[in-house]
Amino acid sequence: MNKILNKTQLSDEVFQMEVEAPLIARERKAGQFIILQVDTDVGERIPLTIADADPVKGSVTLIFQTVGRTTHLLAEKQPGDFIAALLGPLGNPTHIEKVGHVVCVGGGIGVAPMHPIAQAMKAAGNKVTIIMGARNRSLLIMENEMRAIADELIIVTDDGSYGRKGLVTEPLKELCERDPKPDLAVVIGPPIMMKFCALTTKPYNVKTLVSLNTIMIDGTGMCGGCRVTVGGETKFVCVDGPEFDGHQVDFDLMMKRLRAYKPQEESAHEAFHHHCRAGIFTT
Repeated sequence: MNKILNKTQLSDEVFQMEVEAPLIARERKAGQFIILQVDTDVGERIPLTIADADPVKGSVTLIFQTVGRTTHLLAEKQPGDFIAALLGPLGNPTHIEKVGHVVCVGGGIGVAPMHPIAQAMKAAGNKVTIIMGARNRSLLIMENEMRAIADELIIVTDDGSYGRKGLVTEPLKELCERDPKPDLAVVIGPPIMMKFCALTTKPYNVKTLVSLNTIMIDGTGMCGGCRVTVGGETKFVCVDGPEFDGHQVDFDLMMKRLRAYKPQEESAHEAFHHHCRAGIFTT
């Protein structure tokens, strides 16, 4: 059982939780994730990336969006409540080294898993430029945390309500056109965003890492749900990744696989709201 220490609602459907997990906090590395089960009796296990960790306090920070029944149930939990099971750290950590200039691009909730990577890249002695994107200002998360890390922070919103109006690919292209160009780009966000970021950096030969954690299901490689094609070979995101060379990923196939689960996600999302209105779930 893992105690919830703090909970913050970052936007309409995005929540941040600090959870007691001393062993995970001590061992985790940038890019890794955990598997949690909200209750012991019922419910699935879901993977969530570790957004931050405090080894002294013995806690990890998780940021998640309510998309299905399990994340809705997790969002109902309050400080002092317990999560039944928390397993980790899992996944291959991000390869961190001093390469020079690293551009970290986070889209939407992808900013959360980007945070520890940007932290580690900065600690390794790199110049770090961070590009954050969201549909509008209310959906931006972790701005202060990212500003504390970045040598340069660029914010873009689709509607222009904050920062620059546009897409993250626009400032990314401008950075690639600079002399010298970035030595590495790390991109985390919706698959369509990662696809076009990879297409943006490819002509400039800027190495690009992408995290495909959104397609993970059980996190152990047993279910096969996170199969992706990378460089013409089949990979499992949870055990072979979650990070891959963005120029080698077949994003179209990945997005096709993601759409296969969309009806079930939407059904669970609507069912939970219906049950809440009916008073079936209580906090």
